[in-house]
Amino acid sequence: MAKTIAEQLASHFVDFRYDTLTPDTRKAVKRLLLDYLGVGVAGSQTGSGKIAREFAASTGGYEQATLLGDGRRVPAMQAALANAISSHSVELDDIDVLALFHFSPPVYSAALATAEQKGKDGRALVAALAAGCEMMERLSKAANNSLRNRAYHTTPTCGIFGAAVASGFLLDNTAEQVVSALGLAGAQSGGLMEMYGPSMQKRFNPGPASRSGVTAAAMANLGFTGAATIFEGERGWLRAFTDASDPSQLTLDLDKPYQLDIEFKPYSCARPIHNAIDCALDIRKKHAPDLNRIKRMTMARHPDWALYHQNARPQTYHEAQVSLPYSVAVAFTDGQALFPQYNNARLEEPMLVKLSEMLEITVDDSLPRGVSCRLTVEMDDGARHVSQVDYPKGSIQNSMSDAELRAKFDSLTIPVIGASRSAEAAAMVADIEQCKDVGQLMRLLSPAGN
Repeated sequence: MAKTIAEQLASHFVDFRYDTLTPDTRKAVKRLLLDYLGVGVAGSQTGSGKIAREFAASTGGYEQATLLGDGRRVPAMQAALANAISSHSVELDDIDVLALFHFSPPVYSAALATAEQKGKDGRALVAALAAGCEMMERLSKAANNSLRNRAYHTTPTCGIFGAAVASGFLLDNTAEQVVSALGLAGAQSGGLMEMYGPSMQKRFNPGPASRSGVTAAAMANLGFTGAATIFEGERGWLRAFTDASDPSQLTLDLDKPYQLDIEFKPYSCARPIHNAIDCALDIRKKHAPDLNRIKRMTMARHPDWALYHQNARPQTYHEAQVSLPYSVAVAFTDGQALFPQYNNARLEEPMLVKLSEMLEITVDDSLPRGVSCRLTVEMDDGARHVSQVDYPKGSIQNSMSDAELRAKFDSLTIPVIGASRSAEAAAMVADIEQCKDVGQLMRLLSPAGN
């Protein structure tokens, strides 16, 4: 009998080992580990991060895994939940090349919690992270854009499967147990794009996915069985979550090295907005326009994203982080778009309001990429400034260097855990292969004394 998709994937992922990963995959996973930890520590101090930490700690239970930016140890499932929320709370987490999802909140949170619980070493962690990310990306490629267009949030909806694979690897699950974990992940998969607005809804989404991925792997490890036909079955995940899909993407070239393309964020907002920010920064640098003399601004966007992020009058910083008009405005005024720029106290600044409301968003299907943006600024003297960005800063084609990622990590962690701990944690990530117990790393990521 032919193997199901889940059975083929399970056979593939149980054979993962650090030594079998390509150098490019090891590097990508380690770069993302540093980025995730920095973003998670900073996010743990936000309103949503604090609530997530308090919730995780309030439930009690075995002390298995560490809460980022906190130091308290809670059950692994609860650490996965809270750390996933924290790492999605400042809009600086990683992204895939199509800007459809974030690898690290669901996958890294689950893997680190399980690795700490089981006392796993750095080499096992790297292999688990690579497996989880590959699982998540394969499923996204099989399901999108239909998944997203049906209003499902790809990060949690696909991320739960990556979390289950990564966690299961660290639990030493057999191939049969991985199949069951995938089935149990499918039973819990979800997450909606109805998340934009003044609430914390968007930050919440990866939390249950990470926690439920850990649950699926742990239940399967104990012998709970799941559906082997979870992906392609008559009532399976692909039928339930998409109108059109390509199941072959799930098993394409399983016998070959997988190219894991991970992009990073230099700006504290939704990734499809980054192209627009780069356009504004480009015009600001080249022409230094007098903001009081701007007559009109037009942002052309590809149809894939043109209908998103249009709110010109955000009422909270959560809304501002998914507002293209506000992000363009603050890029012009500040020359930057980091977390301090997304501040409730700034939302009514006259110049930011003026520029935000002035920006007109149009649709241009001739743009080459889904995230492409072209900004046209018209001045009151007739001058026109135009900038088009197809590959934003942090993309594969316009990457952030190791030094830039380290500077980002330092800027996010030092205010929370101090310079000494920040440097020690960064050094441990860089040499994670020599780490005998992942818990040593996690315990560095909280203020001294916690």
